[in-house]
Amino acid sequence: MASIFFQTASFKQQQQNFERVKNAYNEKEATIKQYFTQKHFKANGFHLFIQAFKKEKKLEVWIREKNKQEYALLTTYDFCSTSGVLGPKRKEGDKQIPEGVYQVNHFNPASNFHLSLGINYPNASDKILSDRQRPGGAIYIHGDCLTIGCIPITDDKIKELYILAIEARNNGQLAIPVHIFPTKLDDANFNQLKTDYSHAPSLVDFWSNLQSVYLDFEKTKQVNTVKVNARGRYSY
Repeated sequence: MASIFFQTASFKQQQQNFERVKNAYNEKEATIKQYFTQKHFKANGFHLFIQAFKKEKKLEVWIREKNKQEYALLTTYDFCSTSGVLGPKRKEGDKQIPEGVYQVNHFNPASNFHLSLGINYPNASDKILSDRQRPGGAIYIHGDCLTIGCIPITDDKIKELYILAIEARNNGQLAIPVHIFPTKLDDANFNQLKTDYSHAPSLVDFWSNLQSVYLDFEKTKQVNTVKVNARGRYSY
């Protein structure tokens, strides 16, 4: 079938030199087209935003159509498995899935977990708040069902997300944001966290700061630039 996407950017051409990526397009391009058709979205020129929620074990895929300001939900994937507990990653070997504001910084078409998208942990906040010598790293959204701090969504679903990320990059989006939260940080869930983790005030304080990021997107449906201050806190 004819591609539903533009074919002009060299990044996509380079990725399609890898057999797994080529096969992913052959197997999944029609499925992705259906996602866009069902939501009445235009595929050409879109940007991508990923939100992950550890307690719910859900990964949400949002897209912003060309010439629009707001993102809209395209689809949601389940975590295939998880590791660690609620709370940010702070040290190599703690098996924690990070929590915070990240972006895709690596496309791996030859991953040990089929295909994988790396995120930039440790970010500026993590470098302040995590272990200075051994904060850990190599955090990915990937295939398979194994994890010691990454987010696996099965080989089947990573094919779709990997294609979407390639296309967004192809459309000029050099920074694909990835926000990872302990849970959906609405007021009800945050109040529950405060109750459940009353013994860990520093953790609740971190989540309170992270809630501002969650609520900003909930209110605006835009991914606004997040800054990190000298204390490692997020702000706009």
